[in-house]
Amino acid sequence: MSVLRPFRATDMFKFNHINLDLWTETYAINFYLGYFSRWPDMCAVQETPQGRIMGYVMGKAEGAGTERHGHVTALSVAPEYRRLGLARKFMSFLEQVSDENYRGYFVDLYVRCINTAAIHMYEGFGYSVYRRVKEYYQNLGLGLNPRDEEDGFDMRKPLSRDPMRRSVRANGRDITVSAHEVP
Repeated sequence: MSVLRPFRATDMFKFNHINLDLWTETYAINFYLGYFSRWPDMCAVQETPQGRIMGYVMGKAEGAGTERHGHVTALSVAPEYRRLGLARKFMSFLEQVSDENYRGYFVDLYVRCINTAAIHMYEGFGYSVYRRVKEYYQNLGLGLNPRDEEDGFDMRKPLSRDPMRRSVRANGRDITVSAHEVP
């Protein structure tokens, strides 16, 4: 049986097979180490009994007042371990830490507008589009609509401190902002 455990610095040398996915944003080692050192309780991996990493999540806490929230920086599951509920497990983990440890009002994440599978998955977890962020990502070069390849949806899910759901909006797909307007 696999186990969800805290991220360790040495895990960076064991998750290349996960980061090769087209949809996974890959960062420099110092980026991962920065998150791990600042928000270790928001970084976790799912590991097989043999020590193979099945997926990971990294997040951070940011904002102040009613804008205090958890942010999903990276969530990726190796292709051979998808559709086992690991993404839901990672998201529940990050939501709980954001709510209990950081007293956040919501959790947010960014996803490419053309990644419909991920968008539907997050909607199934209770997330909704808050706004479209123009040119948030680099172009993938897939030859599709460049706007959709580069634009990202800011998706949010309210936590227990937001029972009135003020951190989300019903018409988020109709709201567009520039990447420069996003902190």
